Amino acid sequence: MIIAAIKPYKLDEVREALTAIGVRGMMVTEIKGFGTQSGHTEIYRGAEYAVNFVPKMRLEIIVSDSLADTVVETISTTARTGKIGDGKIFVLDVAKALRVRTGETDDEAL
Repeated sequence: MIIAAIKPYKLDEVREALTAIGVRGMMVTEIKGFGTQSGHTEIYRGAEYAVNFVPKMRLEIIVSDSLADTVVETISTTARTGKIGDGKIFVLDVAKALRVRTGETDDEAL
């Protein structure tokens, strides 16, 4: 399982790049959070506001072990802007997968 938090405007570009390398599905959630930068301030109509949580997109992608490194590299290069807040990527082991419709398990369910 690859979990990535990326900038919202990079979502379509990352999705297209992942589709091109053979990723057949993912789950996407709108999230808010903060990292090293701990949010930032913005000026709106002359008043300064603290933005403590920055909007991000959370991608959850389950792939076979053989494709995991390629997926991580693809997300990393496609989502990178070189500026603070580009995001994070985490890789976790999945104990079991099951396709509900067919009953297929593990790699066949992916």
